[in-house]
Amino acid sequence: MKFVDEAFIDIAAGDGGNGCVSFRHEKYKEFGGPNGGDGGRGGHVYAVADSNLNTLVDFRYSRRHEARRGEHGMGSDMFGAAGDDILLKMPVGTIISDAETGEVLYELLKEGEVVTIAKGGDGGFGNMRFKSAINRAPRQKTPGWPGEKKSLKLELKVLADVGLLGMPNAGKSTLISAISNARPRIADYPFTTLHPNLGVVRVGPEQSFVVADLPGLIEGASEGAGLGHLFLRHLQRTRLLLHVIDMAPFDDAVDPVAQAKAIVGELKKYDAALYEKPRWLVLNKLDMVPADERAARVKDFVKRLRFKGPVFEISALTREGCEHLVQAVYQQVKAQQAAEHVPVEVDPRFVELPPDTSSSS
Repeated sequence: MKFVDEAFIDIAAGDGGNGCVSFRHEKYKEFGGPNGGDGGRGGHVYAVADSNLNTLVDFRYSRRHEARRGEHGMGSDMFGAAGDDILLKMPVGTIISDAETGEVLYELLKEGEVVTIAKGGDGGFGNMRFKSAINRAPRQKTPGWPGEKKSLKLELKVLADVGLLGMPNAGKSTLISAISNARPRIADYPFTTLHPNLGVVRVGPEQSFVVADLPGLIEGASEGAGLGHLFLRHLQRTRLLLHVIDMAPFDDAVDPVAQAKAIVGELKKYDAALYEKPRWLVLNKLDMVPADERAARVKDFVKRLRFKGPVFEISALTREGCEHLVQAVYQQVKAQQAAEHVPVEVDPRFVELPPDTSSSS
């Protein structure tokens, strides 16, 4: 399925039904009085966050969504029925904004979260509403109020604790498949990853975090070169960035340091806040480097890059060093969650059930 992280839709809530002018007609009751009912409310348009969805592709081909209008009021004190509501399912992490002004209206950040994005119009009043001691036979009524109509922009930013970034073919997809339950496409050519992949990393009982693998970046990505610029927004909600470096490129003329500096520069151009996020170096494919050259090559790389943060030496293919990386990442994510006062979700598979206290007779 094609990944779509942006869509434009038009929504219209239902108009309210009109009020009714009617009078009671019964035998032997010459002056029955007004009995015109109110119109029904128009249908609302709701958005609900659904964790089973991971793309906005459905809204690319279905752009117009209209709720039903309310029924008109009727005689015999009968009010019109309310119009049917519409429920639009969207992925968790969807940002709903006004397409014309760009103002952010809602963000769906939790599973099952429901927001009203367009309210239906109220029903009009029937003539029984206008009855009074001095106006016993009113002929007034009001039309239904119109429902809200909006043009919206939907933007998806995936919710992940950790984001992988790096050049194409750096081994990001292999890494996420080695440490999580994600199974992305892996091949020996650049730009294998065409859309973000999310994986849950299980560290231990009640210990896990979510990692996102994004399409590879190249120099000029912030201006639209390559594929990665389309997905840089997905890194904005992560707590930690893992910069994956290919330490054994196929082309000897390729300088990993120059590539790393280019990616860091793209982050800074795209978003200063994204550039300031905690970023760790993950030196990958060290299994392809002779054992007696590894230490010198790593030391030379870090020195030339002038990197001061944590550095991890791994091989995603053989899983060498991956366990140490996973444990360190979890501790970092846990510390940031505690600082943000975010409750850590408990994996239901590891929840201990209370002991059975019932005694058999």
